[in-house]
Amino acid sequence: MDVSRFSNRYLVRRVGENDIEEIYALCGGNELYYKFCPPFVTRQSIADDMKALPPNKEAFDKYYLGYYDGDKLIAVMDFIMGFPDEKTAFIGFFMTDASVQNTGIGSRIIRDLCSCLRDNGLARIRLGWVKGNPQAGHFWRKNGFAETGETYGTDNYTVVAAQRVL
Repeated sequence: MDVSRFSNRYLVRRVGENDIEEIYALCGGNELYYKFCPPFVTRQSIADDMKALPPNKEAFDKYYLGYYDGDKLIAVMDFIMGFPDEKTAFIGFFMTDASVQNTGIGSRIIRDLCSCLRDNGLARIRLGWVKGNPQAGHFWRKNGFAETGETYGTDNYTVVAAQRVL
């Protein structure tokens, strides 16, 4: 899939190990996220996330993306195509730079992504947020995601599963 079509306004490209420092700076500015979703970000955790895959998925299904406004990285997304089924996409991680939060940029990115995926035949997007994180729950609900009723636990927190029908 051509990820440049994921946004009508921002440059979208796959990011990799050469971009870790820039991603680390963006993530490190979001302390509230890591309060609810510990541990705090490290360069190694970013490198590990870039390679992490859900069951039965291959590297070509994974899109670790940077969204740029000019030369400035304004958002990062970990995106899996065709998971948990072929008509569903999965957002494993989405974070905007603290300097652009509460400006509508994150919602615009999600709106453009949903439009592109719908145009490419997908039926829904799934994701999860950490239970109790008011910022995450508010953002995803505002952007049309509804809880599925499923939750799953990790060692440090509980994840609320949600989806949006495209």
